[in-house]
Amino acid sequence: MSIVKINALTVPEGAGETLEERFSHRLHAVDDQPGFEGFQLLRPTAGEDRYFVVTWWADEKSYDDWVHGQDFARSHGDVADANKTGHGTHDVHASGGESHGASESAENGDTARRPAAVKSEVLEFDVVLDSTK
Repeated sequence: MSIVKINALTVPEGAGETLEERFSHRLHAVDDQPGFEGFQLLRPTAGEDRYFVVTWWADEKSYDDWVHGQDFARSHGDVADANKTGHGTHDVHASGGESHGASESAENGDTARRPAAVKSEVLEFDVVLDSTK
């Protein structure tokens, strides 16, 4: 059965639309990654204030290969080394590329980037039962 990785993103007030837009621009960026089965970005509506990025993978190796590969580095830009492990809780840094779909160029033309998400926590699950078609 598949494995599920959920990246819980803490997003400052008013930055949700920016986060959603950035993810929409990269919607199919991981589709060709071996072992990748699907992705959803979930917006909080009640009971939770974090966005959830839900991904399904064929196995742990497929996920690890992606997290430690160039596509991940390119899509996540200059994030903390802890971020690149894909595990645990960490602050989102934003000084290069996209950090969990969450970076934005500074208005003054500086290369610095501003995060739409300020904290990321990866939750990990094995799929036990699945009724999707």
